[in-house]
Amino acid sequence: MNRNIGRLMVAFLLIFAVGSVGAVVYQIMWANPAEACEKAHKWWDAKHRVCATPVLISDITGRTIQDKQAEAAALEAMGKAAPAETAPAR
Repeated sequence: MNRNIGRLMVAFLLIFAVGSVGAVVYQIMWANPAEACEKAHKWWDAKHRVCATPVLISDITGRTIQDKQAEAAALEAMGKAAPAETAPAR
């Protein structure tokens, strides 16, 4: 066998091995945590690889959301249960 063919074969095998290891590392370090974070209805920051919990502006400011449908939609988007309707007091 020609020496150049042997060298090319080794070079291609090394490139394939490095690419395979890179794909596995990407899957374990970036893709799997991002998928788990999104399933938990949280925000995934790919730059810093952080899974953050979303916070409603009304929780920060203390002001309540007046529209009950909007409040329920916001809580549903965050993965929280909508508050139970309370019966009027007699």
